[in-house]
Order: sequence, then structure tokens, then C-alpha cells
Amino acid sequence: MIVEWCTQFLDPRASKDLDIPRALIILNQPFSVSLLKTLWAASEWRSCADGGANRLYDILGTSGHPDLRNSDIKSRFLPDIVKGDLDSLRDDVRLYYASLNVPVIYDSNQDSTDLMKCVQALEEKERLTGREVFEIVILGGLSGRLDQTVHTLSYLHKLRKTRKRVFTVTDDNVGWVLDEGEHLIHINHDVLGQTCGLLPVGIDSTILTTTGLRWNLDNTESSFDGLVSTSNHLVPGQDVTIKTSKPIWWCAELREH
Repeated sequence: MIVEWCTQFLDPRASKDLDIPRALIILNQPFSVSLLKTLWAASEWRSCADGGANRLYDILGTSGHPDLRNSDIKSRFLPDIVKGDLDSLRDDVRLYYASLNVPVIYDSNQDSTDLMKCVQALEEKERLTGREVFEIVILGGLSGRLDQTVHTLSYLHKLRKTRKRVFTVTDDNVGWVLDEGEHLIHINHDVLGQTCGLLPVGIDSTILTTTGLRWNLDNTESSFDGLVSTSNHLVPGQDVTIKTSKPIWWCAELREH
């Protein structure tokens, strides 16, 4: 079976697929107003992982973006929950969201990160409502501290076993894990830049076959000790197919919003 992937949610001009329930998790890393607006509009459920609420609050209050000048702008972007161990959440931000009846949930479990706690909250929502499993879009996770980036890489590698689709997005990149097997990635060339990569993270090696790339791989082994396909290029007008014998990270750069 070929698994198909689409990143229509990254295109602010595209009509959103209302048949796909999508959850947005905002991490404590920088992001632009334009990316926030695009992902927010494409999502049905939104959460902030601890200090991610500071990022949301601050960017809506200080942005000079023409669409964000109304005094009530923050109330137009209210998350469904704020969750974490709350060691990063500022008091003023906590009080603001609590005053608007946004649940601010303290979870002291030190065996899970704030990102993991937000995913657990989503899974609890799915259990209680009997809803179809949501796609997850993580805003952040691939920049800043190296240990946090490695956690993102590791956690999404594990989530592939229980979640159908999990993406992580920054202003520079979108990435996700391709499980072993065959994949078709529909490329929106208006949104994605030319540079992409296939990263053998969390595995010893994999065998890759691709189409739609400038430098395609044909039954080629990829590993940290050998070939890593970085700085590859998308071919204009073409989608990408990937066959991999082990799970692998796919990433592509984003054009400026």
C-alpha cells in the first residue's frame, strides 16, 4: 500500500480539507504571525505546551502585522488548553488565559515533556468524544536547543506507531517521519522551496528508492555512517515518491510566507 501525504494546511490560499480533523500544538519557540495564522485556520483543536502560551500571547501583542492591530486580537486566537509543568509559563500569561476560561493544566510528571503532555490531552479528547484520530501539526520543535530538537525527532519516530500523521513545522521547514514502505508526497511548489532531505535518524540504515528529486536514489543504502541525502532538490512540477526499508525523516524547506 502506498501512503499519500499532503501539506495543503501550509498554503494560506488553499481551501482547507474539512474532512481531516487537525490539532495544532504550539511549542516554546519563535514563529511568525503569518505561519501562526495559516496553521490556526487549518486546525480544529489548538493547544499551547507550557511556554508556548508566552509565544502566542507575545506575538499577538507586539506584531505590526496589518491584520493584528485590533485590541481584541488575542481573544481571536484562544487555545483550547495550555498544558505542561508550567515552569516556563509567565504569571501574566497564565492569568490572562485563565480569565478567558482557557484551561491551564498543571502536569507534574517529569517523565513526559510538555509536548508529550499536549499529545496526551488530545488523545484523552479523542477517547472521550470517540472522534477520528486527529492529524497533529507541531509549531516549533526543529530549532533552538539541540536536546529539544533531538527529542522532537525521537518522539515523532515513536508516534508513527500510534498516530497516522504528525508534522512539525517552523518558518524554515516542514518535516515528518515516513514509516517503512512506499510513500507518495504531493508537492505544493508554491509553498515548498526547492531544498529537501531524507534523514536516517533513529535507525542503523535504510534502503531508499525515490522519484521526483534532482538526485534520486535507486535501491541505495542511507545511514549516518554512509550516505545521507541532505540538500537534495525538488523537481518543479513533480510529486515525490519514496520507498524505504526502515522509518526515515523527510524534510523540506518552506518558502517565505
